[in-house]
Amino acid sequence: MSYDQLMYIHLFTVVPCFFIGTVLLLIKKGTKIHIFWGRIYMILMFFTAFVTLFMRADLGPKFLNHFGYIHLFSFLTLYTVPTAYTAIKKGQIKRHKRKMILLYFGALVIAGGFTFFPGRYLYQLFFG
Repeated sequence: MSYDQLMYIHLFTVVPCFFIGTVLLLIKKGTKIHIFWGRIYMILMFFTAFVTLFMRADLGPKFLNHFGYIHLFSFLTLYTVPTAYTAIKKGQIKRHKRKMILLYFGALVIAGGFTFFPGRYLYQLFFG
């Protein structure tokens, strides 16, 4: 699969995560709506992070001639989603909450912010 195809798959899955995640942070926790959309959010976040592992870093230093610093957020997501799910299944609500807040701000806000740096697709799309 080409980089462009992977990028569009990533965008198609991560953009809804931003909106779903924002709503989930704002609505009452533990409701059927929260649980339903939370599951969708976790599935999309895990999938989008997995897809990014196949996207070669084009900017900055690389590890193994493929991974860049931004991939650290992918690994963070691939770790955080299952552990947050496990936490809520065990009734560890505070742990689940911390992990989900970390996931939202780390993987969506911070990593998403990096995608608007010069040389990246979204920078070109919005400012180029």
